[in-house]
Amino acid sequence: MAEPAPLPVLARRLAAFAADFASDREWRFALFALIDGRVLGEVSLFPRSVDGRVPYGEADRAEIGYWLRADATGTGLASEAAQAMVDLATTMPALCRVEIRCDARNGASAAIARRLGFELSDSVSTAGVSGDAAAAVTLHVWTRRLATGGGLGGSAAPIL
Repeated sequence: MAEPAPLPVLARRLAAFAADFASDREWRFALFALIDGRVLGEVSLFPRSVDGRVPYGEADRAEIGYWLRADATGTGLASEAAQAMVDLATTMPALCRVEIRCDARNGASAAIARRLGFELSDSVSTAGVSGDAAAAVTLHVWTRRLATGGGLGGSAAPIL
């Protein structure tokens, strides 16, 4: 989050993240500095289907999400973390591809997707973070097939 949260709010947020992790709805991993242990960001893997985010048992793909502190960008950390999520996804038999969804104006995130072998597969207009339709943004959907050919009985599914 861009702003500090009061401790009770943070505790509820972390408890919800833990519950989602345990129920296979999403997996969030903190990124820490090796030297002093500062939190540098987060990388996540979200199971998805054509209908959106779903529990892993209903997924045929996964979405990778990430964020970094402003002073941690440009170091390759986001690329390394996103590649770790690709590697994790290849161990999950139900998944046939992974996606990165980013604001069309976010050139740095698009560069990560391209660097990791993702291809631009779709552009989706969506309400902004605040839910305000007037603040709609265009999301680019970057897709990479998994070499494991998971999902749908072991054959790669077409990109929808």
